[in-house]
Amino acid sequence: MHVRPTSVASDTFYMSDQTVKKPRTSHSRKFFWRGLTILLPSILTVWILIMGYQFVQQRIAEPINKGIRAGLSQWSPWPEVYEQEIIDVEAELTAEQRNQLRQATDPKAWLRDHVRRAKIRTLWNHYQFPLDLLGLIVAFILFYIVGLLLGSYIGHSLYKRGEMLIQRLPLFKQVYPSVKQITDFLVSDGKDRMKQFSRVVAVQYPRRGIWSVGFVTGETMVNIQRAAGVPCATVFIPSSPTPFTGYTISVPRSDMIELPITVEEALRFTVSGGVVLPPSQTAELPASTQDEDASEPMQSSHVDAANPSDASPEEDDPTTLAKSQH
Repeated sequence: MHVRPTSVASDTFYMSDQTVKKPRTSHSRKFFWRGLTILLPSILTVWILIMGYQFVQQRIAEPINKGIRAGLSQWSPWPEVYEQEIIDVEAELTAEQRNQLRQATDPKAWLRDHVRRAKIRTLWNHYQFPLDLLGLIVAFILFYIVGLLLGSYIGHSLYKRGEMLIQRLPLFKQVYPSVKQITDFLVSDGKDRMKQFSRVVAVQYPRRGIWSVGFVTGETMVNIQRAAGVPCATVFIPSSPTPFTGYTISVPRSDMIELPITVEEALRFTVSGGVVLPPSQTAELPASTQDEDASEPMQSSHVDAANPSDASPEEDDPTTLAKSQH
């Protein structure tokens, strides 16, 4: 009985070639995710800006624009209304409008105002984009004037009294303080924000072994300080992906690890769920180390397959060869 010689090296090369070969779908999937990761931040940024503009336009600018149009129709002689226009509009009135006309004290003045409002609305729709900016401009001027008045002593005192009055109302006192904290955090500049969150730290919360990123907001309560017996601080642990909510804890200062990152970097880390790491905290293995770690299993398998003595000790045994020949 003859044994057919086998080539271990050729079989190993064939198997490795079959293993390395990848389907085309993996390349398509890789290119798709690469394009998505490149374009998605820009698309989301544009979408957020558009949604923000629409919110400001609909909730702030549009009510102001309605007031401007109503003021033009009530107190301005423009646009001029002709008698024939009044006759034409009166013939096209709906049943509800005719009922309003009968209830008006001066029907002719009501018709004139109705025609003027219709002409203003038509002109506004024709130049909608530039005229819609009037509401934003008026809102900006109003905000500036309010800020200027509150900067004075009298304005600041009136604001404090009005705020105290609002906080005494039954429903407002539960909602207003939280909303004010959120708006103060969003509108405040970097220096004011750093006063609220002085440092970024890492603490073991909610149990030991689990590290959470938080902000040092100040000193802790006196009773907690006495019970702990060591210097403590108050830390705010934000939640993901809404950092406006979270947990306030008191931690010994010796159990805190101060992180050399800014408040903005910590907020991006929290909002992204840990995907966006601060540049100073990105830890990557060297490329040579990764290549060596990835190639070790493949190299060991090739060595085992290419070494006949290690793969099958019985092949070098003369007794085994003699039995196979018989």
